[in-house]
This record gives sequence, structure tokens and C-alpha cells, in this order.
Amino acid sequence: QVQLAESGGGSVQAGGSLRLSCVASGFTPNCMGWFRQAPGKEPEGVAAITSGGRSTYVADSVKGRFTISQDNAKKTVFLQMDSLKPEDTAIYYCAAGPVSTASCLSRLPAFPFRGQGTQVTVSS
Repeated sequence: QVQLAESGGGSVQAGGSLRLSCVASGFTPNCMGWFRQAPGKEPEGVAAITSGGRSTYVADSVKGRFTISQDNAKKTVFLQMDSLKPEDTAIYYCAAGPVSTASCLSRLPAFPFRGQGTQVTVSS
């Protein structure tokens, strides 16, 4: 059974840090990553990493603040979020799919496999 299990998230003040984790089971995706959706906004790909950690992609809106990494043996992907801003507030979803190119980042919200989502709230 294909599953993505997320952990992490929560509430922090602006400038703080959070770390999200996502474990894949039942399959080996070519690309895993995170997208987020804030109320009333379109989903946005945040960060993606290809199998084996060969390539990483990060949205311009979080570049320099968010880092994606992977423990390939454990099929686990991490999103380290530093210098958080109120505009980072959203539900963050882990997603996985077959694409292994840069288009993975933008296609995350459309991937067939996703986690249940975890709330990240940043207060000013």
C-alpha cells in the first residue's frame, strides 16, 4: 500500500524554524517534495528532491530559507524551514511522483500520492 506519512509542523513566531519529515512506503518515487496551500490561494510547490538526492529544487519564495534533504535508505524527505515569515503560513503537503526533472517542483500538487497535510502557522 502506497503511503506518505508526514510529521512536524506547528506554530512559531516569525524568524523561527520548523522541520517537516515525510516517509514513503509501498513504492520508490523518482521525486518527492512539499507543496503548500494557504486559504484562498493556489497550491504552490515549495521544494523537491529527486531520487538519491541528485537534484533539488526550491521555490524562489523560500530560497535561502528552506532546505530539502533526503535519507534515501529510509525513503524519508526532510524540509528544514528557517527564518519563517507569516506568509509561510499554510498547510504543507508531502507529495511523490514519477517525474525526475525540474518540473517535479511545479507538478507536486498534481502528483497522485500525497500525505494528509500538516499545518504551519507563523505569527508576527
